[in-house]
Order: sequence, then C-alpha cells, then structure tokens
Amino acid sequence: MSSRCSPRHPAAHRRTSATLRAPFVGTPVDPAPGRRHNANVMKRRNFLAALSLALPLSVQATSLGAPAPALVLPDAAGQTVALESLRGKVVYVDFWASWCGPCKRSFPWMNEMAQKYGAKGLAIVAVNLDRKREDADRFLKSTPADFTVVFDPAGTTPAAWQVKGMPSSYLVDATGKVLMVESGFRDDRKAEVEERIRVAVGAR
Repeated sequence: MSSRCSPRHPAAHRRTSATLRAPFVGTPVDPAPGRRHNANVMKRRNFLAALSLALPLSVQATSLGAPAPALVLPDAAGQTVALESLRGKVVYVDFWASWCGPCKRSFPWMNEMAQKYGAKGLAIVAVNLDRKREDADRFLKSTPADFTVVFDPAGTTPAAWQVKGMPSSYLVDATGKVLMVESGFRDDRKAEVEERIRVAVGAR
C-alpha cells in the first residue's frame, strides 16, 4: 500500500508506472471508475512534470529547525490565510490534492488532531494543489475538513516548501521553525506524529 502519491523524479515515475495503474487506496466508488482513474493518473503526471521543473535533483526536504517558508493563500471564502499570522500557534501544514488516495485517510486523522489539540494551540492548514477548484470541492464534499483549507491552483508554493509528493506535511512550532517533515501518510506513523504535535503544543 502506497503512503504517498507522485514520486519525485521522472525516472522514479517510470519505475512505478505499474503501481499507478492500480486503483488508489481509499478512493470512493465512482460511477465511471475507468475515466476517473485515467484522469487521476494524468493529474499525477502533470504534478510530476511541474515538480521536475521547479525542483533541482539535489534539493533536500525543508530543513528541520529552519524558518518555515512563507505561505499566503486564500481560503474557500476568499479570505487570505498567512502562516505568519498564526505565529504563537503550532501549525500543521499539509499539502494535498483530490487525486491523492492517501489523502482520503489523512483528512479524518487531521480532523481528530484538530479536535484534540485545537484548543491547546494547534492550527491545521491544508494546502490544495488541484488546478480545478471543482475537483477540490468534490473531494471536500465527501471528505469534510474541520480545519483551514487554502487553495493554490497555480502551484506557487510546493517549490518553496520542497514538496516531493502528496500528501506532504510539516509541523511548524510557535516561533515559525520547522519541527518535522512527513512524506506520505501511513497508519503506523500516526501515533508518532501525534506525539510530536502533543509535545509541540505543550512547549509553546
């Protein structure tokens, strides 16, 4: 079971082409599964192409302990959400897309984290990278988010955050520094990531 959508490099994409033909885990039953699956594969390939242009092959993940990159994007109501304005809170930044199978599993978990730690100083900001807003809206209708969702259809933010696949998540402390980088979403990692969140909100 894959925990992440979109490998980083085109070569890696070719090696995993067989995997891409398999249905995404967690994707709901669709009345036209063949067409929907083909569309999802194309979206993944387009995302790969964009990343290969934006990221040099030698790039490393956002550095732990370094200041988090800027993030200023609109939410569903058109209101600007800026990471800087959340200073003083612990922020879990999650990059996702409607065609990402593991994202269907990560959203319920993020809802749980928001419920457990929101009052203690945790803010969750999920950055959608779908080019078409209706794709994101369709996902959110079937998988609601009890946290802030912002939209980046132009894909301006992944390069700064050095996103390699979806989902990609970053835990940012109350001073704006990166505490943790998590690539993909795995059930066997949930407890450890939650512990990092618990410690971070306790230390702010």
